[in-house]
Amino acid sequence: MKKRKKTSIRKQFSLIFIGLMSGTILLCWVVNALFLVQYYMKSKEQILYDAYETIRAAANSDTYGSQEFQVELNDVCRNYNITVCIMDANSQIQYYSLNGGKELEARLIGYIFGFPMDHVSVLEQGEDYRLQQTGAAGEQYLEMYGRLNTGISFIMRTPIESIMESAKIAQRFFTYVGLAGVVAGGIIMWYASRKITEPILELNNISERMVHLDFDVKYQGSAHNEIDLLGENINKLAASLEKSISELKTANNELKKDIEKKEEIDEMRKEFLSNVSHELKTPIALIQGYAEGLKEGINDDPESRDFYCEVIMDEAAKMNNMVKKLLTLNQLEFGNDVINMERFDIVALISNYIQSAQILTRQNEIEVRMEHYDPIYVWADEFKTEEVFMNYFSNAVNHCSGKKVIDVRLEQKGGKVRVSVFNTGTPIPEDSIEYIWEKFYKVDKARTREYGGSGVGLSIVKAIMESMNQQYGVENYTNGVLFWFELETVQE
Repeated sequence: MKKRKKTSIRKQFSLIFIGLMSGTILLCWVVNALFLVQYYMKSKEQILYDAYETIRAAANSDTYGSQEFQVELNDVCRNYNITVCIMDANSQIQYYSLNGGKELEARLIGYIFGFPMDHVSVLEQGEDYRLQQTGAAGEQYLEMYGRLNTGISFIMRTPIESIMESAKIAQRFFTYVGLAGVVAGGIIMWYASRKITEPILELNNISERMVHLDFDVKYQGSAHNEIDLLGENINKLAASLEKSISELKTANNELKKDIEKKEEIDEMRKEFLSNVSHELKTPIALIQGYAEGLKEGINDDPESRDFYCEVIMDEAAKMNNMVKKLLTLNQLEFGNDVINMERFDIVALISNYIQSAQILTRQNEIEVRMEHYDPIYVWADEFKTEEVFMNYFSNAVNHCSGKKVIDVRLEQKGGKVRVSVFNTGTPIPEDSIEYIWEKFYKVDKARTREYGGSGVGLSIVKAIMESMNQQYGVENYTNGVLFWFELETVQE
């Protein structure tokens, strides 16, 4: 996709402002050049008309000789640079302005008696007045002469050369001021536009970061205008997008977990079926073989039949025990078994179990060692804790060799009690330690078969301890193996 060429909005603002300002000044300059002199002339003509109306009104009311009339006319002459001379029907001067009105007496008499005048251009002819432009190129006037019905004659004039010169000067001044205004306005606009462009650039930066899913930055502008409203909406949009993306990621993560769990369950099912089939194959084959032997009467003597029956019963018991353990493990792994947390004395539980297992240890000529401990109360599921210890202890009995010693210890530390079961014998191979907690894993398959182990006991330990969120483990020693688990003690 072709990348669009970017133009700074600050530059655009400045160029638009300079263009508008330059166009406005140019338009004003053209209007001044074309119409300023005419406007001045019309303004002067209007002043002469106003003075004429004042004189006519005074003549009609016969008040042109009053003090009030003279004061009014003096103000007009002084304010608008008009020279006035008024003569009555008897050719007597009734008023002349102080700025040279007496000098117009001769010119007024010349108009009265019809003397010819040089350089006169009539602009407008009224009933009792005439508006004209007089004078040579060096000195020109706008002049009004008239004779009223009452016999009053008057003459008024104002210089117009100064008007034209003033118009030229004003035009030049306006040009300079306009150019300076454009330059100064452009510079001011360049810096002033930063107030507008900075929040816009900030919003642009925020939007770019939002494109890359970065929602941490927030608009902090204080323009107090529509840009702030846009910034607030972008902040709300960022928060909404962040929340939506977070929810989507959470849902996606949960979906992945569900998929992984389903795949794990499928694998566990396949593994379970495979392992159960393998574990049941041998006892079923033995039961089938000895049962067929009994049926066919291979040995008819009572001792042989008793032996065959004992083998069948023993193998059936092993199968029954394995199925029970698998059902227990299945309930634990799938969370169908409720953990009942209660307070009990772990020392009493272990002591009672060791006492009940004395027959087993005596048969195997094993010495069980356990020091005397005061009661230690823990929070755990008492039944499942006993099952964990039972699996450790039976595992120790089955693998005990050498001096044939089982040493049970309890150690309290940091709000926990660690229960350890040590048995003398051959250490677990290092490459097998990480797998002993898996279902059906057997380090010594021949020995396991000898004592009827199913390879499920330590898997049950793992499932129980994880369901109670407690630690467990195994340690090798040169003269044996130690299994341990931890429980939370009751704070007295």
